[in-house]
Amino acid sequence: MILYPAIDIQGGCCVRLRRGDFADSTVFSDDPVAMAGMWEEQGAQALHVVDLDGARLGRPVNLDLIEKIAAAISIPVQYGGGIRMAADLKRMGDTAINRIVIGTAAVTDQVFLMDAVKVMGERLVISIDAEEGMVATHGWQERSMVSAVRFAGYLQSEGVAHILYTDIDRDGMMAGMNLGAVRDLAEQVNIDIIASGGISSLDDLRRLKALALANISGVIVGRALYEASFTVAQAREILD
Repeated sequence: MILYPAIDIQGGCCVRLRRGDFADSTVFSDDPVAMAGMWEEQGAQALHVVDLDGARLGRPVNLDLIEKIAAAISIPVQYGGGIRMAADLKRMGDTAINRIVIGTAAVTDQVFLMDAVKVMGERLVISIDAEEGMVATHGWQERSMVSAVRFAGYLQSEGVAHILYTDIDRDGMMAGMNLGAVRDLAEQVNIDIIASGGISSLDDLRRLKALALANISGVIVGRALYEASFTVAQAREILD
């Protein structure tokens, strides 16, 4: 299981939000490129980078900075935030970014989703951000009428290779992952799943690993790493 340290960018800084609230952020670094290099030095196998400004505004805002991150390190970078147009997909295809994460547009625009599957192939990750089991969109500011499990099944049927599942209520709260929701989702589909939201301790990682579900391939960790609840090396001892 791969560990993905999270780098969330807002206003050019590396921050962490609580429950996706743009007004409730903690700045951990004013140099996201240096932060990415630090995670690589500590043994991270990949990075998960989010353009929070892009997610809020509906267009990539910090892509130049994220490209600098991808160029500065040797481990894979997956990036999301504000990718909602065909032109964005073309631009992503010309970068060194390993995987592209799409959220809102995958829910609201079926034609765009099909284009993304065709253009990005294995590089495409669809983000399922859930609040009380229902998919949220527009930078987590709006809730749809689609359940996370139903949407995952639809994505699988359309040929999506990877999904990223986040429980919004747990994200950034250091309250532990919603393992029941993760397990239910993984048992309903065969699609590759990256889990996110709420990891606060090594015990949380042990419990996730203990689910022993082959299609859970990775986990994203943010605040717990930034607040030194555990190290990358300690996490990898469990996940590897």
